[in-house]
Amino acid sequence: MKSSRPVMRPIRIRTITLSDLREGTTPVNFLERFIAVMEYKGSDRVPNWECGVWEQTKDRWVREGLNPAAFHWDWILGEEALDMDPREYVYFDSEMLPRFDYTVLENDQHTTTYRDSLGRVRRTLTDGASHGMSMSMDNFLEFPVRTWEDWQNLRTRFDPRDPRRREPQWLVTRVNGWKQRIHPLIFGTKYAPPGFYWHGRDLMGTEGLSFALFEQPKLIHDIIETRLALLIEGARPVLEQTTIDYVILSEDMSMKTGPLLSPEMYREYIYPRMKRLVEYLKSHGTRYVAIDTDGNPEALIPLLLDAGVDALWPCERAADQDPVRLRKKFGRSLRLWGGVDKRVLAQGPRAIDEHLRALAPLIEEGGFIPTVDHMVPPDVSWSNFQHYMRQKSALLAGTL
Repeated sequence: MKSSRPVMRPIRIRTITLSDLREGTTPVNFLERFIAVMEYKGSDRVPNWECGVWEQTKDRWVREGLNPAAFHWDWILGEEALDMDPREYVYFDSEMLPRFDYTVLENDQHTTTYRDSLGRVRRTLTDGASHGMSMSMDNFLEFPVRTWEDWQNLRTRFDPRDPRRREPQWLVTRVNGWKQRIHPLIFGTKYAPPGFYWHGRDLMGTEGLSFALFEQPKLIHDIIETRLALLIEGARPVLEQTTIDYVILSEDMSMKTGPLLSPEMYREYIYPRMKRLVEYLKSHGTRYVAIDTDGNPEALIPLLLDAGVDALWPCERAADQDPVRLRKKFGRSLRLWGGVDKRVLAQGPRAIDEHLRALAPLIEEGGFIPTVDHMVPPDVSWSNFQHYMRQKSALLAGTL
C-alpha cells in the first residue's frame, strides 16, 4: 500500500538580519533568499513557490492515496509538507463594501444561475463541481455598471476608510511580527488585490469595458482613478508601520494571442495610474511590484516596465509565454515568476524532467521563480506532481 504522506525534506533555517546579506553571500532565511534571486545575487537556492490546485485535483489525489489532512492547501502562504517557502499576507479587502447578497436566480439539471457578491449575474456548470469550484468558467450574463449613473450608485462602496477592509486590531497583533519577519510580506489577500483592468471588468464585463473605453471615457477614467485612490490609501497605513516586500496586482488583461486592450488604450487609461501607484509604493518602502495576468501580455510589457513594474506572473505556456524567450526579449529588468507548463505535468516524469531542465539557464541567471503557470488541474496525478516537486527542488538548487 502506498504511503499518503508527502516525502519532502524538512525546512531548516537560521535567522539573521537583512543587514548581514552582502554581495556574493549565501542567504539563510526566506526573505534574503527572495531578495537575492530578485536582485540576481548568489543564493543557496531559488524560492519554492506554488499557487494551488483545483478542488477536483484534490479529489483525484485523495482517491490516489493522499491524506487531505497532510496539507493546509493555501499554497501562497507555503505548504510546509512540500517544503514551500513561507510568505505572509497583509490583509486588505479591496472589493466593494458592502457586497451584494448571494442570490440563486434559477436552477436546472446542469447549471445554477445566481447573482454574486459583486452584483454580477452568472450561470455556473454544476456537473463535476467540487467544493464550490466548477469544471469550467462561468457564463457571465449581467454586470452592475453600464452607465455613469450605475457607477455613481456603487462608487461609495469603495471607500478606503471603511474599517472592514482591515483585520481588527492589526496595529497591535501584526505590526511587531512584520518588523521581525524572515519571509516575504505581501500587501493584499490570497492571490492579489484586483488591479485597474480587472476592476473595470468586474464592474462592466469584458465586452462592456471594451466598448466603454471608446464610448464612455469619463466613466472609465473615474473608475480607474477611484481604484488608484483605494489602493494607495489602503496601503498607506501599512507602509507607515512597516515595509512591504511586494505588491502583485491581479489584472488578467490578456487572451491567448495578445492583450484585451491595445497599448494605446493602456497608455491612455491605466499607465498614468500604474506609474503613480508604483511611485507611491516604492517611495514608501515597497521593494517590488508585480502583475498577474494570464494569456499573452507582451505588447503591454514595455509600458509595464516603463511604469516601474518589476515582475510578471504566471507566464502562461498555452499563450506562448516561455520565460527563457521573454528574458532574451526584455532583459533582466523583467523578473519572471511561473512558466512551468501545467499541461506537461500530466505527461509523466520524462516530459517533466525535460521541461524543467530547459529552465536551468534562468535559475543560474536569477530573477526567475518557477511555478506551475496557475493552479494545478485535475489531469495531473498525485504521482506526477510528487515527481515534479522532487525534480523542481533539484532545479531550484541548481542540481537538476
